[in-house]
Amino acid sequence: MSNGNCIFCKMVAGEIPVTKIYEDDVSLAFLDIRPVSDGHTLVIPRRHFGRLHECPPEEVAEVASRLGRIAKGVSDAVKCDGYNLLCNNGRAAGQLVEHLHFHIIPRRTGDAVFGRWPSYSYEQGKAEAIAAEIRKNL
Repeated sequence: MSNGNCIFCKMVAGEIPVTKIYEDDVSLAFLDIRPVSDGHTLVIPRRHFGRLHECPPEEVAEVASRLGRIAKGVSDAVKCDGYNLLCNNGRAAGQLVEHLHFHIIPRRTGDAVFGRWPSYSYEQGKAEAIAAEIRKNL
C-alpha cells in the first residue's frame, strides 16, 4: 500500500533520494532533511499509513522492533547524552508528513531542544472522568 502523493512513499520507491541509515522489507530509516540535532533520524514503515492507530498492530510491532537498534546506532555515532523517540499524529501534534514515522532525536545535556514541557495538574475528579471516557473508547 502506498500513496502516490506522499513524499515518504516516494522515498520508499526510490523516486526521491534520502540519506539512508537502515532499510529492510518492513521499514526505512533516513536522516531528517530539517534536523533538530545532528543525527536526527526518521524511521517509517514502507507501507503507507497516516497515523499510528491506522497501522496494523503487527506492522507497528515490526517497525518498533527495529527502533532500539537504530537508536543505539544513532546515539553511538553522534556520541549524544540521550535521545527522544517521538511519533507525532495529526497536524495539531506537529505531524508535517501524513505517513506514520518515528523521530530519533539525539540530545545533549542542556541543549534546550524542547525547552519547557507544559505540564499541569488535573482539577479534582477530572483525571478519573477522562480515564473513564478513554476506557469507553478502547
